[in-house]
Amino acid sequence: MPVSSVTIPDLSTPPLELPADLEPESPLWRFALAFWKQPGVQDSCLALQKQGWSVTRILCAGWLALSDRAFTGAEDATVTEWRDRVTGALRAARKSLPSAAEKYHQLRAGIAGLELEAEQIELALAWRTLMTNNPEQSDMQGRETLIITNLAAAAPTSQIDDRAGPPLNALATALANSPKEDHRP
Repeated sequence: MPVSSVTIPDLSTPPLELPADLEPESPLWRFALAFWKQPGVQDSCLALQKQGWSVTRILCAGWLALSDRAFTGAEDATVTEWRDRVTGALRAARKSLPSAAEKYHQLRAGIAGLELEAEQIELALAWRTLMTNNPEQSDMQGRETLIITNLAAAAPTSQIDDRAGPPLNALATALANSPKEDHRP
């Protein structure tokens, strides 16, 4: 019987050091929960995620636009490391399970719950960066311009693929129709 190859995780990697004063229930998290429920937002974000976009970066860009702030695209290394080592690992584990097999439903649901908790921590880490790196109001003219500029800054590369156009347009429309006063820092 052939032995399958198994990837053994590198256990020598030290645990992540997280700030003691994280704000999991930040205005960014509350915005993310409300925005995610808007028609078309979830599908658009997930379509972009399949193209390599970070939903956290999209949410940060949108929240900042509604707060009249420009998104620089800069984020603390801890945010990226958390996304890669924790949120991404949980997402990969969930997606590795057969979705059609009923016997894995409870495991997939449990991992999805942990993934949501990891995303909340990721947004709490991002919140800290946003409050440090984006403290000033934007000098750009027009909310729609700021929304588009911020979403473009959330792209994984400087070249935005044509396939990103429809979901980006849907997100821009949803953001333009969002009440901005609900999302102040």
